[in-house]
Amino acid sequence: MIDLITPQAILPNLKAGSKKQALQDMARRAAELTGQHERAIFDVLLERERLGTTGVGHGIAIPHGKLPSLERVWGVFARLERPIDYDAIDEQPVDLIFLLLAPEQAGADHLKALARVSRLLRDQSMCEKLRGSDSADAIYALLTQQEASHAA
Repeated sequence: MIDLITPQAILPNLKAGSKKQALQDMARRAAELTGQHERAIFDVLLERERLGTTGVGHGIAIPHGKLPSLERVWGVFARLERPIDYDAIDEQPVDLIFLLLAPEQAGADHLKALARVSRLLRDQSMCEKLRGSDSADAIYALLTQQEASHAA
């Protein structure tokens, strides 16, 4: 995860009343980090949602998209202050969102990043810890520590 996310890419208490607002706020942060246009990021995310929800269940969403001018895969993580309706596959509200943006030509890298995020967020105890953390540093440590311990 260290290659996907930075402490600045974490929104520890995002106040969003809707899926659209959450994606907009996350697109804004992604734009600050990547130098891409916020609108382009938001449009790519909405386009992806039209194909089918990225709400994967258990309060988790992994919105993602590809942009032509990105150099690498980027992640932005948000812990919502209150769960929101996200049209998730299990119809449960979402409170943990991991946004992924990839270069248009990043076929395998994009899929590997999605798989890593999905694996991490399938871990129930990890999600409980993330839900119990309200600082960007604590969340960053959780998201990156497990990978460090697996590599050792």
